Amino acid sequence: MKLNRQHLPLLGGAIALPTYQPAATRQGIVHIGVGGFHRAHQAVYTDALMNQGEALDWSICGVGLRAEDRAMRDALAAQDYLYTLVELGDRPGLPVRVIGAISGMLLAEDCAQALIDKLADPAIRIVSLTITEGGYCIDDSSGEFRAELPQIQYDLAHPEAPRSVFGFLCAALGRRRAAGTAAFTLMSCDNLPHNGAVTRKALLGFARLADPELAVWIEANVSFPNAMVDRITPMTSAAHRQQLAVEHGLDDAWPVVCEPFVQWVLEDKFVAGRPAWEKVGVQFTDDVTPYEEMKIKLLNGGHQALAYLGAMLGHRYAHETMQDEQLREYVRAYMDKDVTSYLKEAPGIDLEAYKDSLIERFSNTGICDQLSRIGYDGSSRLPKFVLPTLLKQIEAGVPLHRTALIVAAWCQYQTGIDQHGNPFEVGDPCSAQVQQAARPGDDQVERFLAMDEVFGRRIPESAAFVEAFRLQLERLQTLGVRATLELTMAQ
Repeated sequence: MKLNRQHLPLLGGAIALPTYQPAATRQGIVHIGVGGFHRAHQAVYTDALMNQGEALDWSICGVGLRAEDRAMRDALAAQDYLYTLVELGDRPGLPVRVIGAISGMLLAEDCAQALIDKLADPAIRIVSLTITEGGYCIDDSSGEFRAELPQIQYDLAHPEAPRSVFGFLCAALGRRRAAGTAAFTLMSCDNLPHNGAVTRKALLGFARLADPELAVWIEANVSFPNAMVDRITPMTSAAHRQQLAVEHGLDDAWPVVCEPFVQWVLEDKFVAGRPAWEKVGVQFTDDVTPYEEMKIKLLNGGHQALAYLGAMLGHRYAHETMQDEQLREYVRAYMDKDVTSYLKEAPGIDLEAYKDSLIERFSNTGICDQLSRIGYDGSSRLPKFVLPTLLKQIEAGVPLHRTALIVAAWCQYQTGIDQHGNPFEVGDPCSAQVQQAARPGDDQVERFLAMDEVFGRRIPESAAFVEAFRLQLERLQTLGVRATLELTMAQ
């Protein structure tokens, strides 16, 4: 049975359905970057609140800025923007839900003005983002807005027909300011340290170039709450769609699959109201920093530790790396000995229990989380998830061998060949540059660490790190991953 509003009354049984009428909701949120994570996280929380009879004026209008977003829009539009959430795990009977919180989706390439109109609509009180870690146009080494990027230069020259997220936001906020309409809250849901502060810096960086007076207004009127978001959400496969059809008789063009665990810690800084998400499990706090540091450095940093080494060992899924005793012990040692001492206490969190839960989540065989997904965009992820820990270790003068191995593994990973001679996918928006820097040669170490946009200046200036990196890279290249792990764990 095709998923759509007409067929909703015919569904049921093991599938939980919206208790509200999706057609009766009103849009109050625009979300830019509708992918698996948004549909498994923010939209699910909003749907849960709607199922309690609340937040019916906070429905979500999705936005796609890239040409490839058309496939998602077309799939959702064909089924009245309904989709199925399938939790996957190692125990039976996990929930299957139809989510109705998204009620439309606009594509920038179809009509830029229609998108600006929507963002300028007074009914829209929150604009949220999942535009990937690299989408904020911030230089990881300097922390400054990258105004030289082609899409930014284009938008500065064509303010009425923008292409970038910041061009659209400024165009809409300029219109709201001129009309006397209140500003919206701009809420990042990306895995970034201080994601609200990063969003603020990026938007103001663009606005100061485009319209300095608007920048002053934005600074005074727009809020940028920081958030910690967490749910492992692998890519949906044809097998997932087929399983849904076989087990439930439901034809969903693009369901979303995820682990059972979900968490959202959010600063309560909203200038135009918000849904009562605390009623469905969101934790509001005055300072999200200790929670985001814990999650980003342990979960996301742990993911980088297993992704590159795991792929080179011939593994293709996260749970396979956790079934590999040697790799599991290394990842846990990295968490315990390299990361934990630099974390502040997060109220209500038992850190040892949290790390135990991460190993359990990484071991989930049900979600088949792809290492290609986890290792994607290392040029943006390492500077945010791993290198901050490395910098603290350099400052403290402690041993660097486990952390240096992650960086060396990312370098060697660029070959795209595992220890069995089988190819694997190496994905990175900067792949040409990274692979050129990682090519073998007498100057490989210096050339690789010279990527300022990844490593900055302080890391390559550390003789202790350069020595540790060189040693681990040589070990990987001459002894292989197994022997390198054994020597690393023995140090």
